[in-house]
Amino acid sequence: MSTKNLLRTKGPFKAEYLRSGDPYELSDGHAILCLPTGGRGSLANLLGGVVLASDPAVAQAGVDTGFAPEPGTLRAPDVAVGEIPDVPGWVQGVPLLALEYADSGQDEAALADKIADLLAAGTRMVWVVRLSGPRYVEVHRPQQPVQLYRPGQLLEAPGVLKNPVPVEALYDRDAAYVVALRNLLQRQGYADLEAVRAAGAAQGQIDGRIATLLEQLTAKFGPLPAETGARIENASLEELQLWSVQLLTATTLEETLGTGK
Repeated sequence: MSTKNLLRTKGPFKAEYLRSGDPYELSDGHAILCLPTGGRGSLANLLGGVVLASDPAVAQAGVDTGFAPEPGTLRAPDVAVGEIPDVPGWVQGVPLLALEYADSGQDEAALADKIADLLAAGTRMVWVVRLSGPRYVEVHRPQQPVQLYRPGQLLEAPGVLKNPVPVEALYDRDAAYVVALRNLLQRQGYADLEAVRAAGAAQGQIDGRIATLLEQLTAKFGPLPAETGARIENASLEELQLWSVQLLTATTLEETLGTGK
């Protein structure tokens, strides 16, 4: 079936009729035309994707991903967090968290229908970022009143995201990069940038002690066996401190690198 003039064709339609790149979504089998976003919206979409995808608890996130919870429904949130297989075709089900951007000229009725479809199919929450006028975020949950969050407040998604998201991180580049950096550091086992600096300082202290101990051992006992050098280079700070003390009274290399007991 050709999808070029789907709006002029009598439905209902199924998601399987559509292909990736077709400018339509489906709601209850009815086609909805989806046009490209403007510059402001596209910039914000990218930032939102970076912020959500980098969260340590997020395994998969996508931009404009088509979700088909049932044959007559196809919805593509601006940013989605959930199970998104790395395979062609529409994703069965719906995302856990959907992020939508609404700018000037937004079709409010169409947006409301999209939110309703997602929540009815199992999405836990939909965040709608309002870009026109004073910035704020609407949080939609199933069978709950809509909550509004302003700049300076934190958005949370328990069970989906590990970290809270400042409202402004969803549209302001500097705020988004701060959050993304924190998230990426946590993925590597660091709490924040200060933890990285502390780890670097600690490693610098260890490297300095290794170099000093190697010099002292070589001066006292002559060239060191390769396995001894490797042992020292892989030692902990506590071991290096112990060996440095034992070196003061030891008469052999083995005595120096003993347990001290």
